[in-house]
Amino acid sequence: MSGALSIHGLHAARGGRPVLRGVELDVAPGEVCALMGVSGAGKSTVLRAVAALEPFTAGSIVAGGFELRPGPLPRESRLRGLRSKVGMVFQAHSLFEHLTALQNVTLAPVHALGWTRPKADEAAMELLAALGVAARAGAYPRQLSGGEAQRVAIARALAPGPMVLLMDEPTSALDPARRGALGETLRALARQGRALLVATHDIDFAHDFADRVAVLSEGALVEAGPARQVLEHPTHPGTRELLRHTDGDDRAVDRGSLR
Repeated sequence: MSGALSIHGLHAARGGRPVLRGVELDVAPGEVCALMGVSGAGKSTVLRAVAALEPFTAGSIVAGGFELRPGPLPRESRLRGLRSKVGMVFQAHSLFEHLTALQNVTLAPVHALGWTRPKADEAAMELLAALGVAARAGAYPRQLSGGEAQRVAIARALAPGPMVLLMDEPTSALDPARRGALGETLRALARQGRALLVATHDIDFAHDFADRVAVLSEGALVEAGPARQVLEHPTHPGTRELLRHTDGDDRAVDRGSLR
């Protein structure tokens, strides 16, 4: 299957130690794919490779028609095409504390894409309104709740109009109500034709909101398929290991809650 995002034979290493071992993954427009695995499985490395924030040693990545090749990262000036096709929301929202919500969202369009300030402001306000935080446009990150900050971070990632949205552990600091609101937001973004790759070990979130789950174990993709099928009927030991944990603790998952 070819998609908005195609990852083939992806290998990466850190300090001479293999981190990713031949990852194969496609994400189609309109799809929410949850990239899962226990801590250290390689989820964040996949996202960072796709976003050209971390080099990879072998394989290929095509995101929104922009191809990345193995070896040193290209100069940022050569990544403008990628930055307009791929947006990333980090685990910590990583908003600039000295800028308002509106200024955070307009930063890339103005300085990286050369938009005029009025055009960037108009687009940013439309995004903030769509995400329910237009009233907070003048607030600084320290004045935002966790859920508000995350929605501003999503708006910032969406400002250049990317086809592919990457998210790293988006539910790690959210209560159940905010997790549900985030899930509905992601489903709405997918309905607009975007491809979403969400790195998470939040089993309930993936079960309820992802179309598909891809499970990493020790840097290799070991199982993939429809979210409910994979999470309710795992076939690989790596998936079963994931299901024995929830959100970073060692409590066994209540499998009945997944049905």
